[in-house]
Amino acid sequence: MATRSLRPLTLGGQPLTTDRAQRMRWTATGMLAAMAVIFIATHGLVAAHPAWGYINAFAEAAMVGGLADWFAVTALFRHPLGLPIPHTAIIPENKDRIADTMAAFLRENFLTPAVVARRMAGMNIAKAAGEFLAASPERGGTDHRSRITSGAAELLAEVLESLDPDRLGNQVRSGLAGQLSKLDIAPLAGRMIETTMADKRHQPLIDGFVRWAGLTIEDNEDTLRDIIHQRVAGVLRWAGIDKTISSSVLDGLYKLLAEVLINPDHPLRGKIEEGLAKLGQDLQHDPETRAKVEEMKRDLIANPAVAVWWTGVWERIRRSLITRARDPESGMGGEMRNMLAELGEALQADARLQHQINRFARRTMVGVATRYGDQIVRLVSETVKRWDATTITDRVEGAVGRDLQFIRINGTLVGGLVGMMLHFLTTVM
Repeated sequence: MATRSLRPLTLGGQPLTTDRAQRMRWTATGMLAAMAVIFIATHGLVAAHPAWGYINAFAEAAMVGGLADWFAVTALFRHPLGLPIPHTAIIPENKDRIADTMAAFLRENFLTPAVVARRMAGMNIAKAAGEFLAASPERGGTDHRSRITSGAAELLAEVLESLDPDRLGNQVRSGLAGQLSKLDIAPLAGRMIETTMADKRHQPLIDGFVRWAGLTIEDNEDTLRDIIHQRVAGVLRWAGIDKTISSSVLDGLYKLLAEVLINPDHPLRGKIEEGLAKLGQDLQHDPETRAKVEEMKRDLIANPAVAVWWTGVWERIRRSLITRARDPESGMGGEMRNMLAELGEALQADARLQHQINRFARRTMVGVATRYGDQIVRLVSETVKRWDATTITDRVEGAVGRDLQFIRINGTLVGGLVGMMLHFLTTVM
């Protein structure tokens, strides 16, 4: 059985407390009691003056009308005076049927695809969302973006913290490995080389390679001199010519690299370009080269060192995202706010974008009504059925109780007026 810990009902933004309904109930009951007192007090004065007859008739009919409406109102929610009179306590006794009726009404009049589509057709959700996102304190509005970004950032941080970092890192790595295993890298690399060379964007790469080669030779001069010293004949070493030969070789290498770097038409540069062009062709069309690249890719993916490296990279990314999400000075919030503001302005200004989003929202809501309409109304029906009789009585009476007491008041007054009219007719006739 459901509990009765209910929030106060509201109507028109004002809380409907039981005190207000109780005051109206006492007012209606007080009027009924007053009519009874007047009826008794004026009963012996009817013969004294014709006016007393009208007052007595008014009080008598008002008392009857008030009692009738009291019975009708009370019979909706409980047995009058606690007596089990048939067809009383209508709402508690029929709450299951009321729940089914409410659910059917909701389904037939609000959750049909046609009704949802017709209602959504007159709504510009995209523009409203744009105005919501674009509003800012500088324009006299509320900065909704700050609340959205702060909440989203905190949610992101909590999600990243709650997930198992090792397991998540392994899942991401497995996903990347799966995608890489499906990707044929060789043709892609070949086309990239061809495109780069066609646009002359490979020249800086060659320059960088030449500079790297020069710096490498410079850093390893002593090693190269030792190699040359070991390779020359003993007579040359005895005569000291080996030092001259090593210096000449190194100077020649430096000169060659400088000429290649300065002269864009140097033959060696042309040889490098020919090699790159052939590599691009082989990567796309040579089965042997493609097979070698695929084997290298598989070895790289299966290498445990790569897995360890990726785990470390992912953990640094995760920690960095958590830190940035919770640091108001990190700039993440500002970037997200700017992004939301630009999105809001685009939604307001772009009619085509509005049309697409509104159409998507309309189709989505129609789909929700089609697929889940029965489940929604079933939820309403089952929720009402789970309420006990007292709960549903309190809820309905709390929502319309004051209006029902006005029925009693109006019944008292209307009954009195009808009584006076009938007294007048009987007197005249």
